[in-house]
Amino acid sequence: MAEPKNEDFLDDIEQAEAEEHALANEEISDTDAEIETLRAERDALQDKFMRALADAENARKRSEKDRREAENYGGSKLARDMLPVYDNMKRALEAATDEQKQVSAALLEGVELTMRELLNVFSRHGITRISPEVGDRFDPQQHEAMFEAPLPGTKAGDIIQVSTEGFMLHDRILRPAQVGVSSNHG
Repeated sequence: MAEPKNEDFLDDIEQAEAEEHALANEEISDTDAEIETLRAERDALQDKFMRALADAENARKRSEKDRREAENYGGSKLARDMLPVYDNMKRALEAATDEQKQVSAALLEGVELTMRELLNVFSRHGITRISPEVGDRFDPQQHEAMFEAPLPGTKAGDIIQVSTEGFMLHDRILRPAQVGVSSNHG
């Protein structure tokens, strides 16, 4: 049997080292790939977490807004239903003649006090009157034109009659004031 030559032995060592080096490089590249995968998963989870935080904050803000809306405007149906009570008391006071005012002073004072208390309750709940005067300009944001008429001595768009006062609930129209408007052209 021939003795292995020194060169063959060196070649075997080099080959073994090369294979070992290749294995080490493979393990390193496997580790690098695993690190990259973990980083990608971490970034994806961090992104999901940030989105979940943002969603939670948006939900909290939406809930707070809904709560404020319910607090400010939740009673708007009841408030709207109470407006005719005010209108009827006002009409009763306006309809009283001087003679009735003398004879039924206490009764009329009771109606007036009741109407004033109703307005106080309205005020505590953010309800305010829209009370235009004859001669004011028509404002479609607060007034509803019930009719137009060419009244001499007025300009188009002037209020010539107030039929019913309007009411606001905070910054929203509960009921527009009902008015007559001049249609003069000239």
